[in-house]
Amino acid sequence: MTPDDWTQTLTAGPLLAIAAAAVALLLVLIIKVHLHAFVALILVSLLTAVAAGLPSGSVVDVLLDGFGSTLAAVALLVGLGAMLGRLVETSGGAKVLTDVLVDRFGERRAPLALGVASLLFGFPIFFDAGLVVMLPIVFAVARRLGGSVLLYGLPVAGAFSVMHIYVPPHPGPVAASEFLGADVATVLLVGLVAALPTWYVTAYLFGRWAGRRFELPVPEILGRADDAQTANPPRFGTVVGILLLPLVLIFANTGLETAASAGWVDGDSTVVAVAGLVGATPVALLVTVLVAAWVLGRRRGIEGTALEKTLDSALGPVASVILITGAGGMFGGVLRATGIGDALAEVLGDLGLPVIVAGFLIAAVLRVAQGSATVALTTAAGLIAPAVAAGGYGAVELAAIVVAVAAGSVVLSHVNDSGFWLVGRFFDMDVRTTLRTWTVMETGIGVMGFAIAGLVFAVA
Repeated sequence: MTPDDWTQTLTAGPLLAIAAAAVALLLVLIIKVHLHAFVALILVSLLTAVAAGLPSGSVVDVLLDGFGSTLAAVALLVGLGAMLGRLVETSGGAKVLTDVLVDRFGERRAPLALGVASLLFGFPIFFDAGLVVMLPIVFAVARRLGGSVLLYGLPVAGAFSVMHIYVPPHPGPVAASEFLGADVATVLLVGLVAALPTWYVTAYLFGRWAGRRFELPVPEILGRADDAQTANPPRFGTVVGILLLPLVLIFANTGLETAASAGWVDGDSTVVAVAGLVGATPVALLVTVLVAAWVLGRRRGIEGTALEKTLDSALGPVASVILITGAGGMFGGVLRATGIGDALAEVLGDLGLPVIVAGFLIAAVLRVAQGSATVALTTAAGLIAPAVAAGGYGAVELAAIVVAVAAGSVVLSHVNDSGFWLVGRFFDMDVRTTLRTWTVMETGIGVMGFAIAGLVFAVA
């Protein structure tokens, strides 16, 4: 029997108990028993699938589907992004960018400068791709100025998170807009109204507090620059151009897709097709790595063997990040396949709450239950779509509902979220510290975003 042929017979109560027990067991294994997170995630995923009644012949398929689908989205981005980061770091490009940022904004404003740059980069680029591109800059600034890496890292991670969650053309808000009949341009405006102040309070200010509270050294995951290679560092404009290249390619793709869906350009044209291929995030990063290998490597006199070793040295440290992230996706896939999120969403849907509150709560429960923010956002939007259609809401009210549902989809990131492991491992945090920093920040992003969306809805 395949998962598609199987029907869940357990009610919401037992499913909720299984999910809670699975999360509790995972935390105990990692925090108390000190079992490696990769092994613990696989073990708990297996036990959860069996406890929830998945057919024995389908358990392994569900595990592999969750693991593989996550790796398909993450492995290429992290691997290519790590190579790009290593080239920028070893060439001295990260130091050049660091010096310019610090000189122009001052040491005290360096976290703000990094965050604002990430907000701009985060408009067209996805969370994980943007994070790995910015990490060498974050680490270089932290090494120069001192202090906890969280002081610089959380404003950057939070910037990519708020843009990915709230602002089109990212897939979650675009899909929710389609489900709820909201105008994408209006969602973009309301999303920015929610995203910008939310980032300042919950990522930038919280990052400054966390940087004082948690003293974390700069990780060596992306390596350190070699003084022999950085004797002839690239120019500031060269490094910025290389970092902007994937963003330009991705933005061209998403912009033309949006224009094609609006009927402004011919969606079947060659330009749109080529932009769609080259602007796909993995291809855009591949093109950028090739350009960086030439500009930061061969053109600066680094021979082929040395350049190959530089690129190869980037992959080893991130292998653990990739595998643990995939295992987190496996756990989330099991929770989705068992129907835990669907059962809880139905319970919430019957409570008779205002549609904007119901959308937020349903998305939040789905997020906690299965981990994926995009799945939580799109599923919750689909569940409340009939009520929204019957409500006769205006354009701004519809956009506020989309943003409220998006806010619910980001709260309480924990051990079943691949992003939890991605950030935790890149910043070299243990699970306890990741819960006290990343999880708190993501919850703040969701709660404040919902409050702003509710205010917009009330005054619209």
